Amino acid sequence: MTLNGWIQIALFCATVLALVKPLGAYMARVFDGERTLLSPVLVPVEDGLYRLAGIDARQEQGWLGYGLAMLAFHILGFLALYALLRFQAVLPFNPAGQGAVAPDLAFNTSASFVTNTNWQNYGGESTLSYLSQMLGLTHQNFLSAATGIALAMALIRGFSRSSAKTVGSFWVDLTRCTLYVLLPLCVVYALFLVFQGMPQTLGDYVEATTLEGAKQTIAVGPVASQVAIKMLGTNGGGFFNANAAHPFENPTALSNFVQMVSIFALGAAMTNVFGRKVGDERQGWAILGAMTVLFLAGVTVTYWAESAGSPVLNALGLPGGNLEGKEIRFGIVASALFAVVTTAASCGAVNAMHDAFTALGGLIPMINMQLGEIIVGGVGAGLYGMLVFVIIAIFVAGLMVGRTPEYLGKKIEAREVKMAMLAVLCLPLMMLGFTALATVLAAGLAGPANAGPHGFSEILYAFTSAAANNGSAFGGLTGNTPFYNTTLGFGMLVGRFFVIIPALAIAGSLAGKATLPASAGTFPTHGGLFVGLLVGVILIVGGLTFFPSLALGPIVEHLAGAAGQTFATGG
Repeated sequence: MTLNGWIQIALFCATVLALVKPLGAYMARVFDGERTLLSPVLVPVEDGLYRLAGIDARQEQGWLGYGLAMLAFHILGFLALYALLRFQAVLPFNPAGQGAVAPDLAFNTSASFVTNTNWQNYGGESTLSYLSQMLGLTHQNFLSAATGIALAMALIRGFSRSSAKTVGSFWVDLTRCTLYVLLPLCVVYALFLVFQGMPQTLGDYVEATTLEGAKQTIAVGPVASQVAIKMLGTNGGGFFNANAAHPFENPTALSNFVQMVSIFALGAAMTNVFGRKVGDERQGWAILGAMTVLFLAGVTVTYWAESAGSPVLNALGLPGGNLEGKEIRFGIVASALFAVVTTAASCGAVNAMHDAFTALGGLIPMINMQLGEIIVGGVGAGLYGMLVFVIIAIFVAGLMVGRTPEYLGKKIEAREVKMAMLAVLCLPLMMLGFTALATVLAAGLAGPANAGPHGFSEILYAFTSAAANNGSAFGGLTGNTPFYNTTLGFGMLVGRFFVIIPALAIAGSLAGKATLPASAGTFPTHGGLFVGLLVGVILIVGGLTFFPSLALGPIVEHLAGAAGQTFATGG
């Protein structure tokens, strides 16, 4: 651990914090339908889209109608993407002549990109055509990200409205987010990435001759346009198999830094949108404060673990930092920071192989996802996931003082707590349930590349990543099999929609309640005490749920390594 490393981490945090207020103010204006700098150009486009789709922008929906519209939209998106992948061999923009994607892999990929997970059981440059990458994956990157932000706005309205029957219009929120927020930012972002040296072309793959005279095929394509939304929308699906470790997806140190910042930018700004909409920006800062505490703790542990190096080598008197699986041009600090950022958000892009991290270095990304990715989290999804924990924390505080819990003037009653617990419990059901299944079935045990606790960690990480809608992988698991394609696909769908529906139900319930004035007994939710309570509840819930499984994987692997014990390679 060096001073230079801590300066890089501090610069990253300062940059993200500097973007919170301006981005939050802009998004709040967009979703209120207020005039922005882009309105003269985009308002006619927005109105034209409503007319084309037959939507009345003034007609809002209750939580159930909002949810049904969202589900119908995603079912159609899933079917369209599945068909595109299955028929890509006969469709245009396929210069490498890629064949049809297998049924189980097409199911997994469709579920992955529709749910904002972007888990990839394939190599992008060796499996998908340009059309599939652009019309299929990049298209879904925009829509799944916009959906997360739209759902967060619905829950925000639940807290900010009083005695209301509606939480907004899904179609309007989706359109405005895509048109005013994601598209303009991604156009500028993609141009910056091209400036940094990232390809953006529909031309054929390039044939090169090496110094030894051998022929080499260099994959190119419309990369920058996909990378921009994959980072900004916390999608994570790479154009290339190596993802952000590939020099065409991450050409320079500056592009690496900007990519990390963009992963957090919109998710962090959503806390400011929340504060503005409920009439007290301090509430948003308190939520961001809890996220920051958890994030800094994770960065510190991961940076320390990777700088300390392998406990096996340390025990043999060969100390040194762990550079295995990392790009030398990024080094330990940028790799460790990227790993924590991408798993604190539901991005899943990687610039290093997490499978090669030390046991404790790989533990933190896993914990980030198991907590529900509420440390900034996916765009929108991180905020509504954190608000679910806020409801639980407020309920716990109410139990301690013996009064009905309140948050922002809304009484938190049995219905809200039940919905919050349903949203929280569906994730460990998928993560731990499918992990248990994979460790007793031959089809599951055929996947990990390593024996012992690290092999178990590979399986646990995969199902954790799927249900948390992250998409990153340890990298040592062979996931492109019917068993893993199917189980991971179902884990993604449940992890996305079984959290969304309870969150919408909470929004509808809260919107219908009257807002009560604060009293002398009201628990303040904008200070350090509340931040501490919220962090404590998150860690207790996560610890009680996942510690036994983590003890079987990365924790025992670290202890065994410190004792000099290693495990043979092989599943």
